[in-house]
Amino acid sequence: MNIKSAEFVKGIVGTDDTLENDIPQIVFIGRSNVGKSSVINSLTKKKGLAITSNTPGRTQQINLYYINRLFYLLDMPGYGYAKVPKKLKEKIVKLIDWYFFKSDYEQKVIVVIIDAKVGPTEDDLHMLRSLAKHNKNVVIVANKIDKIKSSLYEGRISELKNQFSKYLLIPYSAIKEIGVGELIGVITKR
Repeated sequence: MNIKSAEFVKGIVGTDDTLENDIPQIVFIGRSNVGKSSVINSLTKKKGLAITSNTPGRTQQINLYYINRLFYLLDMPGYGYAKVPKKLKEKIVKLIDWYFFKSDYEQKVIVVIIDAKVGPTEDDLHMLRSLAKHNKNVVIVANKIDKIKSSLYEGRISELKNQFSKYLLIPYSAIKEIGVGELIGVITKR
């Protein structure tokens, strides 16, 4: 399936009637500045759909996008390091925790984005443990593979696949559009 239409619906900070329907929710989460918005833009082929920034912590709400009039993509705020005041950071942590673990919303797929070059941080591992504890359907996108030296690429990807052997891991580059087709196939599979 190709993504033919993608529109920003709204930012959500709590219970919202928009999510009170049977439209599948595909959620993108990762640490601050790992490239969640860039991945969404590369999937939809709309460069400015999700706002990107070099400043960690730019996304401070759950941004909701309606795709092909079939499903929602949700761009979550980043966890971990962010250049925001402490109270706002705590509010973001509570929002993420509420949406995944306390609300009644069901996620069809949760796409956890990690930096392929840096590897998983302790924050990434904590998020994955929490999602696993709640039996969430998780796919890992190893983003920014274009930043890995070609001589190190195979070893790095093999290391990540071994580390996350219980998950599907998709090597990805939003810049070079590597992994786009595979990720679209995973999130649109019925």
